[in-house]
Amino acid sequence: MSRRPGNSSQPATTIAPANPFAWSNVRVGAAIILLTLVAYLPALHAGFIWDDDGHITRADLRDLSGLLRIWFEFGATQQYYPVLHSAFWLEHLVWGDSPLGYHLLNVLLHASAACLFCTLLRRLAVPGAALAALLFALHPVCVESVAWVSEQKNTLSLVFYLCAALAYLRFAERRRGSVYLFATGLFVLALLTKTVTASLPAALLVVFWWQRGRLEWKRDVRPLLPWFVLGAASGLVTAHFERELIGAQGQDFDLGLVQRCLLAGRVFWFYLGKLIWPADLIFIYPRWTVDASVWWQWLFLTAAIIMLAGLVWWQRRQRSPLAAALLFTGSLFPVLGFVNVFPFLYSYVADHFQYLASLSVFALAGAGLMKASERLPRWGRTAAGGALLALLASLSWAQSGTYRDNLTLYQSILARNPVCWMAHNNLATILIETGRMEEAIPHLEQTLNLHPDYVLAENNLGYALTRLNRLQAAIPHLEKAVRLEPRFFQAHNNLGTALMAADRLPESMAEFEQAIKHHPQYPEAEHNLGLALARLDRTGEAIPHFERAVRLKPDYAEAEESWAIALMLGNRFPEAVVHFEKAVALDPESPERHSTYGRALVQARRYPEAIGQYEAAVRLNPENAESQMNLALGLRQAGRLQEAAEHYQQAIRLDPELARRQ
Repeated sequence: MSRRPGNSSQPATTIAPANPFAWSNVRVGAAIILLTLVAYLPALHAGFIWDDDGHITRADLRDLSGLLRIWFEFGATQQYYPVLHSAFWLEHLVWGDSPLGYHLLNVLLHASAACLFCTLLRRLAVPGAALAALLFALHPVCVESVAWVSEQKNTLSLVFYLCAALAYLRFAERRRGSVYLFATGLFVLALLTKTVTASLPAALLVVFWWQRGRLEWKRDVRPLLPWFVLGAASGLVTAHFERELIGAQGQDFDLGLVQRCLLAGRVFWFYLGKLIWPADLIFIYPRWTVDASVWWQWLFLTAAIIMLAGLVWWQRRQRSPLAAALLFTGSLFPVLGFVNVFPFLYSYVADHFQYLASLSVFALAGAGLMKASERLPRWGRTAAGGALLALLASLSWAQSGTYRDNLTLYQSILARNPVCWMAHNNLATILIETGRMEEAIPHLEQTLNLHPDYVLAENNLGYALTRLNRLQAAIPHLEKAVRLEPRFFQAHNNLGTALMAADRLPESMAEFEQAIKHHPQYPEAEHNLGLALARLDRTGEAIPHFERAVRLKPDYAEAEESWAIALMLGNRFPEAVVHFEKAVALDPESPERHSTYGRALVQARRYPEAIGQYEAAVRLNPENAESQMNLALGLRQAGRLQEAAEHYQQAIRLDPELARRQ
């Protein structure tokens, strides 16, 4: 930050009042919103990525009782940020699962924060307020916070943070209790959206020191003590969640004090460097190895200490650089490495970590650029400023495009960080979901090379190999997954599936039972256990498991079909028809479902209905020889010989060996 010209040793000037409805402010606000929307247009067309599904309100939280759980049940959401998750609850109520609404709101929140930032700087009489706000609005380092729906915690909390700061400045000027309570309420809302806002009371003290060159206990410090207590309590709650519920503990987080100090020095310069030169921005940066025996790793910490000492000495002439450094470092403190946060598992740095902290650097940059351009003519200042903002906006536009979907995101990470094991595993997961098993396997093998014993990769690799019927290769990976994490119910289910495919039915049943033990509401495991029992000719025991699977997952077409087949095997055709009909209704585009139902109808000698099912199967997949043959046989049974001959010829054309097998 920089003060207007004057003797910095003199007592501070009064806080400048700011009228947000003044025409100049309206014009600046409109420009900020318009330019931000343009810069983030690619984000508006993006979908959900990475952990967004953990923030978009789950089905069990979408009613009023769910809203109460968000506030009063620890663990109901990923982190205890009830204001954030209440916002997501309302958003889902308005636009459901459509990504556009979430992205548009996040962009508007970012633009609103930039407008509030401008208002705050003008109130503090900081020159270049509009430029600083535009730098913040358009800088590409902010893209991660704006284009990623989960980081609405950043944009929303910053709006509350800046509103609380403005309200407190009004209290500092007028000393009214009602204003203090209002400011405190806004601060609590910020804390309940994201804990990093706990730095606000310390930031306010820095601002007061910057204004007057001193702090007074009664006037400055004492009113903020309750805020410090609230911030500390919020920090303890979040640290507990990070450690106990999210998993920010273990050997990957085991750093000594010296290592953490070295890490803090490097993190500081990394973030400052990205603000000055925003090149090679990545969603997941390479994870550094912190080693106190490597001499050059001490340079970052040493340089930070020297810079801080220089700014302390310089503050006798100009306090602004030291104030900006204190604000920047203080806001970064939770992510400097002294406190464990879960993303440290992948990287010690992330662009969204410095969203709040960057404000002080932009304030100083705006004031500095304004002062440096004083000798330029007005058109020169306008051209230079426009060129800088256009460059930043174009960089943000390009960076926003990498958040279009998960496939694009992980490919962009690996293009610049090929040793990111998390991206390899997650990209493989997407490839598996789209049926591209062969492409997924090299990424999973690379994940395990980079991060041995990673249980998710072991499970995913085993699953992909099972889908390719490479059972001998799949089973050891799945066995290792359940050995590494005995409560990993999906791995138990996948292991059971592989064992069942290898005709090791008793062993597969034991795995399905383990999956159900660790997750009683697991319909897939119930269905698979039923299949294993049916293959052992224990159909009567299988039926209750199919029934439970359908009860747990009412739209489970495969379980409905298995239930129907089991009833058919028990000569209970009238009951089976109900479940065949449900299976076909739930999955009407599956030719296999129609064919299976058709075969059951043939067994019941209900040929016209069987022909209808076979016709549906052929219509959905006319290149399937077996479906063509089934329809031919059904038509022959019904005496429609000419039509039967046509489909018979089609079947033989598609599979010449089929006639011999009939």
